[in-house]
Amino acid sequence: MTALAATVIVTVFLYRYGDVARKIIHVDMDCFYAAVEVRDHPELAGKPVAVGGPAGGRGVLSTCNYQAREFGVRSAMPSGEALRRCPNLIIVPGRMQVYQQISQQIRAIFAKYTDLIEPLSLDEAFLDVSDCTLHRGSATLIAKQIRAEILAATGLTASAGIANCKFIAKIASDENKPNGQFVVLPSETEAFAAQLPLRKIPGVGPKTAERLTARGLNVGADVLKHQPEQLAQWLGKFGPVLHQRAQGIDNRAVVSHRERKSVGVETTLFEDLGSETECLHELHKLLPKLSQRLGTKRFKGLNLKLKFSDFQQTTVSCQAHQLEENTLRALLHTGYQRGEGRGVRLVGISVTLDDAKTQQLSLLM
Repeated sequence: MTALAATVIVTVFLYRYGDVARKIIHVDMDCFYAAVEVRDHPELAGKPVAVGGPAGGRGVLSTCNYQAREFGVRSAMPSGEALRRCPNLIIVPGRMQVYQQISQQIRAIFAKYTDLIEPLSLDEAFLDVSDCTLHRGSATLIAKQIRAEILAATGLTASAGIANCKFIAKIASDENKPNGQFVVLPSETEAFAAQLPLRKIPGVGPKTAERLTARGLNVGADVLKHQPEQLAQWLGKFGPVLHQRAQGIDNRAVVSHRERKSVGVETTLFEDLGSETECLHELHKLLPKLSQRLGTKRFKGLNLKLKFSDFQQTTVSCQAHQLEENTLRALLHTGYQRGEGRGVRLVGISVTLDDAKTQQLSLLM
């Protein structure tokens, strides 16, 4: 076999099956905010507890514990509806500073095992432990030890998913919640993805799931009956990505340290915002913080991020060298419309840095 032929075979294998040598763990804290409140207030133990805004108005839950979920209560549910389903539900206000401090403790534990840590939020992260020699390199045992250390240090439980790619690991971490873990071996990845309900694949929101179901596509195997080009006609750029995910393919690396290409700020709200005007008000509050972080750096692009009540998020970007009110409003309008009526639980704004000489940020508001 020639060297060229061998290279082609390896390339095709990696595209088809992913990097089987990669060992990725997705760690996800169990009902993080609610679990912290129960830990710090023992009298709440065994009771249905949620963190969020009060009933009345537009109070919305950020999270709830498993006792509350038995009544059909869930994250992003209006507080009033949650109390109708569970009259004994105890809703407590969030303490973001406390959650951030505990998150730092947890990340310090991760750092004992790998430098390749990609946080997704305060309560979850990807870890690439491919080069970790502890436990003879067993990602399963490493994940078990990490979860034990988190419990010992914080009194909180975590679940984990182990796989050779990021999106499978993330889905796997949900399989044995709470306080459990699930492994998808490289040899099992294709079969696991084939039987996977499409609504579980990141990027498939409620509306996309409805469109796919209308075409008879419900699980990964259904997607593979169609060519990527056909899926692109239905779903745009996401079509070919979905075709790869349905095969268990995800070659994205766990990225921890990156050369800074952007500067941004965001805020998570305990009560969902219900209008563009409210979102714009929050963006205006973020601008001074963005200006402080940016300093004299130039930028060439403006990015707006919204996370909706169902935790799906969208980003809208455009070329820009200054922060202008009309530009900000246009980005917000586009992003907000994508929510299709869903409340907004996170608002963020960032700029893409320019490599040219620095100059003072200009705020034309």
